[in-house]
Amino acid sequence: MKKLDWDDLRFFLAVAAAGSLSAAARELGVNTTTVLRRIASLEDALQVRLFERLRSGYALTQEGTRLMATLEPVDQRLSSLSRDFQAGSKALQGTVRLGASDIIASGFIAPALGRFRADKPDIALDVVADPSLTGPSAAPRVLNALRDVDLALRLARPTQGDMLVRKLGDVAYALYASPTYIARFGRVPVSGDLTGHQIVGFSPEDRPLGPVWWLSRAERQGHVVMRASSAAVRLGAVQAGEALAALPCFEADHIAGLERVVGPDLIGGLELWLLTRSDLAQLGHVRAVMDFLIAEVKARAPGLAGREADQ
Repeated sequence: MKKLDWDDLRFFLAVAAAGSLSAAARELGVNTTTVLRRIASLEDALQVRLFERLRSGYALTQEGTRLMATLEPVDQRLSSLSRDFQAGSKALQGTVRLGASDIIASGFIAPALGRFRADKPDIALDVVADPSLTGPSAAPRVLNALRDVDLALRLARPTQGDMLVRKLGDVAYALYASPTYIARFGRVPVSGDLTGHQIVGFSPEDRPLGPVWWLSRAERQGHVVMRASSAAVRLGAVQAGEALAALPCFEADHIAGLERVVGPDLIGGLELWLLTRSDLAQLGHVRAVMDFLIAEVKARAPGLAGREADQ
């Protein structure tokens, strides 16, 4: 049997998390040929097939899932080794890596940065804006939600993984259109019937929660011109006047030229969850960011719930 190269395991974890060779290659800073060669080397050493090569990407086999379950705790410990040596420190200084979807990062975290820096000038935020990390995705990457970050904001409660979780609030969604679109296609009736309308749908990987569930049914009456897991991409299509899209109210309500055409009472919303590990929560600078996020969500509850437009 071929001797196991421990570095091959790093490539395995990257492909398992990313779901494709190209995404893993970008994450690791290598080309796809190198990733493919390292995966083949690992499969040869273990004498098992770790991935199914599907049209949609790479999916773990049963043996790959077993290996992932074995490596996940080790990977989490190694990725946060330097932070663990600081465990128990109450110093309010350092860098906190915060993972969030693109729309949460740009519409919620960025506007609050000034207030946080004024209160905690010695703590730096490193925001990882990644829709696959914290969006309402069904991909089995929940276990990796804290692989490279100290905290994560996720628009769905994780169902797996050894994490400390707290619900912060609810994020309302509505269906939006631009004046250009309304002039071309007309308004949506109160019933929410989308017959004759163009729609940007959610990704097939998104979990059927709230607005995802509603739109998956309503879109059957209209024409889906594109699908996107990223709210920023959906927003761009709406601003271009090409389609309707479901967007979080706290962001879209403040963008000039956008109009609600179906409200959150019909569409629903998603839950906003804060994730971390219990040991990281003991670090002073991590705890300070957690407390700030909790207070910020409470202060902005009306906007997050989509009620500001009604006031």
